[in-house]
Amino acid sequence: MMESSVNNGTVLIVDDTPGNLALLSDTLSEAHYRVLVAIDGSAALEQIQYIKPDIILLDVMMPGIDGFETCARLKADPETAAIPVLFMTGLSELDDLLRGFGEGALDYIVKPIRPAEVLARIEVHLSQTRNLRRAEQLLANGEFAAMAVDGSGRIVWMTPAAETWMTEYHTQTAAQQAGRVKDLLPGKMLDWFRTWRQQAGSATEEAVEIALLPGFCASIRACEHPDEYLLLLQREDNNAEWDLQALRGKLKLTFREAEILMWIARGKTNKEIGIILNTSPRTVNKHLEHIFEKLGVSTRAAAVAMVLERG
Repeated sequence: MMESSVNNGTVLIVDDTPGNLALLSDTLSEAHYRVLVAIDGSAALEQIQYIKPDIILLDVMMPGIDGFETCARLKADPETAAIPVLFMTGLSELDDLLRGFGEGALDYIVKPIRPAEVLARIEVHLSQTRNLRRAEQLLANGEFAAMAVDGSGRIVWMTPAAETWMTEYHTQTAAQQAGRVKDLLPGKMLDWFRTWRQQAGSATEEAVEIALLPGFCASIRACEHPDEYLLLLQREDNNAEWDLQALRGKLKLTFREAEILMWIARGKTNKEIGIILNTSPRTVNKHLEHIFEKLGVSTRAAAVAMVLERG
């Protein structure tokens, strides 16, 4: 009988009890996982230097380095911090459970071990971890970057790409902060964020956008976490298509009218444009009336069509 080529992932089992190692190893092998074993924390830490597992089943009570210390060392190392750890324990005391989560464990498996439960928990946590890594890879390699800020505008999380872009923004604008975790948003971004917070009111689920620099913009929306907001930074090649000075001359518009026409073409509402340009929706609407009058049109679509027609 041919051995299956299916590989659901690599699992490291760390346990000093031979019976538990045998049961878990057989269970996981039959479910098409690659199995690694270690009988104590020191052996596990050494083995991980050569082969990085997708998930770790870690016994709490072991001689030498126990499960808590092993987990703490794994989470302190950037190379292994992202590997999900599931503790295995016969202890049921609340203090031990809380300590395990404090060291960075994701979940607990209570002994005696039940194979079906182990497989179910591993599958759930591997699926969540893989989805998270896909998102992180997309953010790291895409044409955009992301950060989260609190209600005061202080950065609480950012992707590596966002830190790079903030350094670029700092260089181009001479902002006081370079824009790293725990810093306030720099310069114009902080002013824009505070204005958005004041004007958006309860409608913080709506995303709005601002042009920060030529070819560089940001959009913002509320996160599910209370008092936290997600900023998406993006490079826009189509900014170069809008020569606002040329548009003023061709259509006899003011610079602000040309700006508003540009944002209308990008599908923004009067409210969104007001937030972007730090003005009221009523003022935007007044400018829009002047645009319609100058262009001899009566709708937003007709105004945009005229701009496209004039090149």
